[in-house]
Amino acid sequence: MSSPEGAVDEPPLLDEFAVDVYRAAVRCGAFADEAIAEELGVGVARVAEARKALEELRLLGPLGEDGKTRMPLDPEIVEAELISPLEMAIVERRRRIVRIHEQLRSLGQLYRSIEQLRYAENSIRVLDDAAEVRREIELARHRCTRERMSLQPGGGRSAELLQHDLAQTRELLRRGVRIRTLYQHTARASLATRAYVRRVGEEGGEVRTAEELTERIIIYDRRIAFVPKERDGREAPGAAVVTDPTMVAYLCRSFEAAWQVAQPFVPADAEPTTGSGERQTGTELRDSILRLMSMGLKDEVIARRLGMATRTCRRYISALMDELGATSRFQAGLMIGRQGAAGERDGDVLPGGAGTTTTG
Repeated sequence: MSSPEGAVDEPPLLDEFAVDVYRAAVRCGAFADEAIAEELGVGVARVAEARKALEELRLLGPLGEDGKTRMPLDPEIVEAELISPLEMAIVERRRRIVRIHEQLRSLGQLYRSIEQLRYAENSIRVLDDAAEVRREIELARHRCTRERMSLQPGGGRSAELLQHDLAQTRELLRRGVRIRTLYQHTARASLATRAYVRRVGEEGGEVRTAEELTERIIIYDRRIAFVPKERDGREAPGAAVVTDPTMVAYLCRSFEAAWQVAQPFVPADAEPTTGSGERQTGTELRDSILRLMSMGLKDEVIARRLGMATRTCRRYISALMDELGATSRFQAGLMIGRQGAAGERDGDVLPGGAGTTTTG
C-alpha cells in the first residue's frame, strides 16, 4: 500500500519470514522452534530470531505452568495493549500544547501592550550591544507583513553574510512581503552579490544600485527603522531603533528618492539585454569620480563614498587623468572645473553625460 503524500516510508514491524513463523505457530497452537523450523524448511537459529521479534510485539505469551512454552496471542488484544499508552501520551501532549498556547498568548498581549507604550515613550532608542540590535532586527523581521526596505552602501558583501541573509529574505518573500534593496554600483563587481541578487530576483525581490549611498538603513513595514552607529574599530556597531512616525516617514521618503534614480540590478547571465544598463552604471561611476575629484577630496574619501577599495579607486582616477591629459591631481581638478563651468554656461554635456541644458 502506498503511503500518503509527504509521509516517510517506514519498514514493517515484522518481515515476511516472521509472519510465516507466526502463521505456523497459530496452526500448531504453540511455538516450538524445532517443529516450526522443520515445517518451513529453515534452520532453528533463524526461527529463534523470528521468535524474538514476535515476543517484542507481545504476539507470544507463556503456555503452561512452567512458562517455557510459548503460544501465539490474538493480535487485536496485543494492538490495544500497545496503542493505548501511545494514545494517552498523544492526548497529554495535545493538552500541553493547548496550555502553552493559552499561557504564551496571554503573555504576548501583555508584552505588546507594554512594548507599544515603551515605543511611544522612547521613539528613538540607541542600543550599544550588537547582539541586542540583532535580536531587535529579528523581532521586526518576524513581525513584518508588508515591506522591507534596505540601503546597503559599500561594495559586495561576504558570501557567508549573503547566504544568511538569503534564507531570511526568501522566508519574507514566501510570506508575501515586498523586498527592496539598494546597493552601490560597485557591488555589481562582486560574484557573491550577483549570485545573491539572481536568487532573490527569481523569487520576486527587487534590487537596484546607485552611485552613492550615505548610510546603511533597514526599514520594516514603514514602522520601525534601524540606523547603525558609527563603527569604532572592527567590532560590530550598535544602532538606533527608530519608531517615531515622523522620522520613519522621512527615512522612507529618502529611500524612495534614492530608489527612483537607481538602476535595476539584474546579473548579466540572467539578463538578455544588460549592455545599456551596465554602460549607464559605468558612466555614472565615472561621473561620480570626476565630481568628487573636482571637490578636491582624497582618494581614500572618494573610495569610501563610492563603496570601493582605495586601490581600485586609484586605478579609476589614473585612467581618468590619462583621458583628460592631466599630469597631476591639481591639473585634473582645474580641467574638470573648467569643463563644468563651460557646460553650465553653454548648456554642453560634461564628460560622461553630466551637465545641464540651457533654455532659450
